[in-house]
Amino acid sequence: MTLQVRAVSGGYGSRSVVEDVDLDVGGGEIVSVLGPSGSGKTTLLRMIAGLHPLSSGTIALDGRDVTGVPTHRRGVGLVPQEGALFPRRTVAGNIAYGLSGVSPRRAAQHPEVRRLLDLVQLSGFADRLPHELSGGQRQRVAVARALAARPAVVLLDEPFNALDAALRADVRTGVCALLREVGVATVLITHDRAEAFLAGDRVAVFQRGSVAQIDAPGEVYRHPRSLEIARLTGEVVAVPSALRGDGEDEAFVRPSQISLDATAPVRGIVTAVVDEGARVIVSVQLAGGDVLDVGCSPFASDAQIGAEVGLRVEGRTHPAPTR
Repeated sequence: MTLQVRAVSGGYGSRSVVEDVDLDVGGGEIVSVLGPSGSGKTTLLRMIAGLHPLSSGTIALDGRDVTGVPTHRRGVGLVPQEGALFPRRTVAGNIAYGLSGVSPRRAAQHPEVRRLLDLVQLSGFADRLPHELSGGQRQRVAVARALAARPAVVLLDEPFNALDAALRADVRTGVCALLREVGVATVLITHDRAEAFLAGDRVAVFQRGSVAQIDAPGEVYRHPRSLEIARLTGEVVAVPSALRGDGEDEAFVRPSQISLDATAPVRGIVTAVVDEGARVIVSVQLAGGDVLDVGCSPFASDAQIGAEVGLRVEGRTHPAPTR
């Protein structure tokens, strides 16, 4: 169960939206496609599903070229936003929609429907209607429906947006564990960087219709290929050249790259200390007037306002973009 996207481009009329995209997803792997609204990620998903035409390139599932194959013959399971269940069909009837020749009225007795209900831990909910379920339960039914046809790839289009924060985390964890267990290749579309990093085995950063970087979540966060990617995937702060010891006027780093170090040659004066419980934010003013906020462990920081402290930057910096 693998997905191969090769040099795929397409758009709407004369407007190009997706440009020369390559993407591979292995069986049991989840790739999060992270990008801002309008970057082309949903259009790419629709192309993989066969719902939007390509202007060039190929799409293959398990090595089989499906570029010109209709959606219903492609071997793709699609989970849209909020699940999009049929409101007048029972849970079993919704799942049976992905199976050929199964009557909705007799769906609860079908062995494959029962297997999928067990798989998503909803075996006691076969005869319920969607409005009788919680948001998380509806999403699990949508996943079961997508898996009913035993697809080579499952496509998740921001499927957890409608859930509250606490429920979202639990449902996302359960759904992703299930998809890995089944061994299906999965593409998750999201604009939420935390979700992309938590759910994905790899993260594909999408910008202006192309994959700007694809790597393991930690690699994308610690080693973004550009300042733009760094900003999209986490917080960045500007640091002056005096703190870095190089000739650039200004560069950007992750806040976690800045630390207090009593032995560091760059010194500053503590101007504020804010205790957030899980961490302490220490504001330090450098000789040139720049103020940097440093996150510290509450168990390791004893900084006091007015005290002199040393500052150090670890790891790679990103130069400011030229104007």
